[in-house]
Amino acid sequence: MVQHHRASLLLHHHHQQKTVEEEEEEGKQQQAVVGEEGAGKMKELRRRLVDYACHHRKQYGGGHDALLRMLAGFALASCLLLLLPGNPFSAAVDDLLQMGRTRPDDETPPPCSAVANGTICCDRSAMRTDVCVMRGDVRTEASSNSLFLLTDTAARDHEQRIRPYTRKWESSVMSTIDELRLRAVPTATAAGCDVRHDVPAVVFSTGGYTGNVYHEFNDGIIPLYITARHYNRKVVLVMLEYHDWWMTKYGHIVEQLSDHPPIDFANDRRVHCFPEAVVGLRIHDELAIDSARMPTNRTIQDFRRMLDDAYRGRIQTIVDEEDKGRRTKSAQAQLKDDDKPRLVIVSRNGSRAIENEAELVRAAAGAGFRVSVLRPRQDTELAKMYRALNASDVMVGVHGAAMTHFLFMRPGSVFVQVVPLGTDWAAETYYGEPARRLGLRYMPYKIKPAESSLYRQYAKDDPVLTDPDTVNAKGWQVTKKVYLDGQNVRLDLARFRRRLRDAYDHWAEQRRRRLHAHSDTEPSKPC
Repeated sequence: MVQHHRASLLLHHHHQQKTVEEEEEEGKQQQAVVGEEGAGKMKELRRRLVDYACHHRKQYGGGHDALLRMLAGFALASCLLLLLPGNPFSAAVDDLLQMGRTRPDDETPPPCSAVANGTICCDRSAMRTDVCVMRGDVRTEASSNSLFLLTDTAARDHEQRIRPYTRKWESSVMSTIDELRLRAVPTATAAGCDVRHDVPAVVFSTGGYTGNVYHEFNDGIIPLYITARHYNRKVVLVMLEYHDWWMTKYGHIVEQLSDHPPIDFANDRRVHCFPEAVVGLRIHDELAIDSARMPTNRTIQDFRRMLDDAYRGRIQTIVDEEDKGRRTKSAQAQLKDDDKPRLVIVSRNGSRAIENEAELVRAAAGAGFRVSVLRPRQDTELAKMYRALNASDVMVGVHGAAMTHFLFMRPGSVFVQVVPLGTDWAAETYYGEPARRLGLRYMPYKIKPAESSLYRQYAKDDPVLTDPDTVNAKGWQVTKKVYLDGQNVRLDLARFRRRLRDAYDHWAEQRRRRLHAHSDTEPSKPC
């Protein structure tokens, strides 16, 4: 079950929904211009000057009002000069705006960033997850759901408990995650090692909302990358709630993160010994990696390059198998196909389906695209999804968990998300903004009430159609029933063709730039 809106209510209940742009402008990327940046700086400077004036007025009385007004007027006039593009004083203004803000050099190290040998340290400061680090002689005991740290110091008999899953604010799902006991015990009481590892362990759960591809990536795969990647595969992955199907689906990624076979914690009764264990996964944001919080400054683009490495071999095998089973196209037909951009429609069954999907296919083909329709199922091999979307230039789909597959697209490609009624905030937060961070051209298509199946079920002035925010405010169950489970879309193809034209123009411009760059790098031929 998709939990996007529940998360939004719990984590972001004070968040204000972004204003929807006019029809002609929605979905177009806003370009950062120097003038707008300068205006933002000037507004911020003005605010700080007003705060400064108010502070001094309260502290010293009204005798300085005239002087303060004069200073404020002088400063505001000066901004017009200071914020001009390329002005050498702009840096000074930037420094002024940073006054009172914490600089990186002043930040205190995060909890458990340095853990002494023979110590258990737990960081419980984050909203999304707890992470504990055990350093020293660490041993597993599956029968008691325990990890032991052997020590002869005064810290022995110390115990921590943790459920290693990244949605700790959601008590309903966290209650389904196995709880681990982390205990510091005297060395003399410990059982001997059956398997001794010379690399650390990362311990996490593959339970929770597994079965939903958004949660599998957001709550599991990306946090696993964040936590384990800097070990350069010299780490053992220890899994709670181990699922064979999960390993079948994500085994190629696991192999990129560890050179060692994973451990099924509950069913492997041997005592495994490690020099260190990290219990729990770190998470940054929705489908996101914050390079400033990564030990090696990796980004979401690095994560995607890892996916390329993970699936390259399997995709080549699939291509070879297909080539054996069909006649090769003529070179002329292949050249004609290659001259068209590839558009993939990620189809939905049931709720939020595109009712006129066949007409959409024809419209996209008429706009100049080579069109294919993907209908992913639970048992669809992820490498096949990766191959289709990695080779595509445009992906089109309705808001939902399957939009997570934008992670498989090449930076510079186009992602068109159809946004049903009542899903604006979730569509932007969970897929729109992360897609931009990946380097995609994100083009949302916000449907009109008449394009929703709800238009046929409710009066034209019903809040379900006219004021979705009010309906969503009634709670997750109402949102789920009305907007997620109870709504399909019928695209206004006259409107949607504008998105297709924008997507085609973006592809053509990208292609022109690539060809131009290629011609610039070719050595000149002698006359």
